[in-house]
Amino acid sequence: MKNVTDSFVSLGHWPSAGSFGFNTDILATNLINLSVVLGVLVFFGKGVLSDLLDNRKQRILNTIRNSEELRGGAIEQLEKARTRLRKVEMEADQFRVNGYSEIERERINFINSTSKTLKQLENYKNETIHFEQQRAINQVRQRVFQQALQGALVTLSSCLNNELHLRTIRANIGMLGAITD
Repeated sequence: MKNVTDSFVSLGHWPSAGSFGFNTDILATNLINLSVVLGVLVFFGKGVLSDLLDNRKQRILNTIRNSEELRGGAIEQLEKARTRLRKVEMEADQFRVNGYSEIERERINFINSTSKTLKQLENYKNETIHFEQQRAINQVRQRVFQQALQGALVTLSSCLNNELHLRTIRANIGMLGAITD
């Protein structure tokens, strides 16, 4: 710790500086600047990212809850279908002589349509969950990219002097001109 404070208060090492001086040790000052920037990013970025992830989590949980409700409705429909099937089977025993084959055909069609509906609802639920997960991931990626880009722009702006900044702009304009030609 003494070495770090010595790098700031090392006025005695520069006799021409008098009572005030600048620290020209690039490694020490860059390490301090980098730690300050990282500290600020962690301090301010943590809340934003946490809120974003919490909102995403709530939306996904709501979607899952809605899908579960749809599934519950499908199960209820299945129970109703089973009840109706039992009723149809009792009627089939009564009318076996007159229309056994017709009733059996109706029962099979009804089971197939119910099964198909359940499969479609299950597929819809899975697709919805997958879609929401992908959307959440993409939004988090986009938010992190934007924050990183903003941080890089702030860092770049603070590091560039006017001459270097103008040279960089001219070089980028030249590259864009070469691309469009």
